Amino acid sequence: MAQRTGGPGAGRYRDRRPGDRRRDERPRGDRGDEQALRQELRAMHGASYGRYKSLGGRWSFGGFTLEVQRVQPDPFAPASRCEVRVDPAVAGFPEQLWSTPVRARALAGYLVRAVYRRLRDSRLRVDAGRQEVLDRSACQIAGGAVVLRLGIDLPGRGRTIDGRQAEQALCDELPDAVEAALRWATADQRRLREFVDSIEDTDALRRMLPDLGLVAFVADGAMLPRRSGVDERPLTDGVPFTTPESLSVEVELPNRGRVRGMGVPEGITLIVGGGFHGKSTLLRALEFGVYDHVPGDGRELVVCREDTVKVRAEDGRRVHRVDVSPFVGHLPTGADTTDFSTDNASGSTSQAAAIVEAVEAGAKVLLVDEDTAATNLMIRDARMQALVAKESEPLTPFVDLIRPLHAAHGVSTVLVMGGSGDYMDVADQVLMLDAYHARDVTERARQLAAAPTGRRSEAEAFPQVRHRVVDPRSIPTERPKVRARGVDALTLGESTVELRGVEQVVDPAQVTGIGLALVSCARRGVLDGARTVAEVLDAFAADVAERGVLAVDERYVGDFAVPRRFELAAALNRLRVLRVAGFRT
Repeated sequence: MAQRTGGPGAGRYRDRRPGDRRRDERPRGDRGDEQALRQELRAMHGASYGRYKSLGGRWSFGGFTLEVQRVQPDPFAPASRCEVRVDPAVAGFPEQLWSTPVRARALAGYLVRAVYRRLRDSRLRVDAGRQEVLDRSACQIAGGAVVLRLGIDLPGRGRTIDGRQAEQALCDELPDAVEAALRWATADQRRLREFVDSIEDTDALRRMLPDLGLVAFVADGAMLPRRSGVDERPLTDGVPFTTPESLSVEVELPNRGRVRGMGVPEGITLIVGGGFHGKSTLLRALEFGVYDHVPGDGRELVVCREDTVKVRAEDGRRVHRVDVSPFVGHLPTGADTTDFSTDNASGSTSQAAAIVEAVEAGAKVLLVDEDTAATNLMIRDARMQALVAKESEPLTPFVDLIRPLHAAHGVSTVLVMGGSGDYMDVADQVLMLDAYHARDVTERARQLAAAPTGRRSEAEAFPQVRHRVVDPRSIPTERPKVRARGVDALTLGESTVELRGVEQVVDPAQVTGIGLALVSCARRGVLDGARTVAEVLDAFAADVAERGVLAVDERYVGDFAVPRRFELAAALNRLRVLRVAGFRT
């Protein structure tokens, strides 16, 4: 599993914004060639550690340039940062490998992993990621040039420089890695092409889903289970997925050609089965189907629509000015649930807010697992309806809103449910997992649902979402601290944003990207106090489509990945200093 360069907080903002220059700052220009760098490092051996600062600037090697962008002040500070640029003529990668944004991202994903393998035992460290192929600052393809960003713990003995080890890392190990991993002539060309083609196929399949009337696709032979909760590689002796004939769909992909698998139609899909039979494993694979996976992962052709969001209950989260009235009606306190706020939400209220926030952000597919859902928001059965009158129950259960949500807003739901048969009444299709094998049991479920239970529906409509306008002063903009704490939390300025309940965050680099994107949107006026949350997300997505990683931040020296709009919105909603200025319909 790849490691984060320099650990959490390794990145820093550049000393200046574009166009600004401090009076005491000299421009960083060309410093010389590889031999000059060797001589510099030898000359500073044994000197005070602070002399490393003199390395800043560009050094020309045979075939690439090395820019030392930031130098750590002491051996215990976050790693120094460097950028390697290999020109197109030297890199030599055929244009067909980077001719589209998705192929360029795939090529960069392959190359950064190749570099990581070469530098595994070096002081040089690169953020290669995990099983998902994300758009990372660590490696970018720009017109055929390869831009690699990496860190190095500059070696020292106490407070003095170890120039010999620094020379070995920068002048021997780095050029060897560039030569072996960042040039077409020396690459494993067959494996590289297969990697790029695989990512292109995954992306193409995901884009097909709306036109096919599907929310997800799971290919025959896919390997869904993982080795463990901390190892996302495929289980070596798992059961390959087989498609129920009634849900079989064939698609034509750009490189693989015709592929067969299970198509999950739009509407309400219920996944049932006994405990430990694979229900949550299937849902979790769909949850991460919004990302492309490396070849050999087993989930290369397990995809969900890009506007898919997993929602769950989160006891204790902050909810600020969210219209939860579809789920929460009259409260004993008299609080207005069309404009609801709390610093300590219950499970039911937090899940209600999460659903509304996801729809506000543009989600068209919701994933829900009963294991992480609030039971009292999911269902109120006939006996409970008889015991507790509706006039005394503020909550409207999801089972009564799931169909109106689809009818009024086009939002489909895929739901794991093993404890309540009332969802059979509203399901369009029911899938059973039996010893990890999927079976279509829709007709049997409909027969069972035909027998009345005495339960009454408690809702007929899902109202229009009230779109919120965020006060941009909620986001710190003057060089705030942005730090990922794994995938569970983000430090943004003086605030901590809890992300444990945002289950589609898969990489710490995404967390850093979320923080940077929030700051960038506020700093550049995208989040301007006039646009709604959805409009801010639309503007950010358009900027990413045009500028890639630069849309996240133009001057941050460190590792990050471009976040999805939905995780960006989720972090914004969990920011405890968030202020909502008002609503727009």
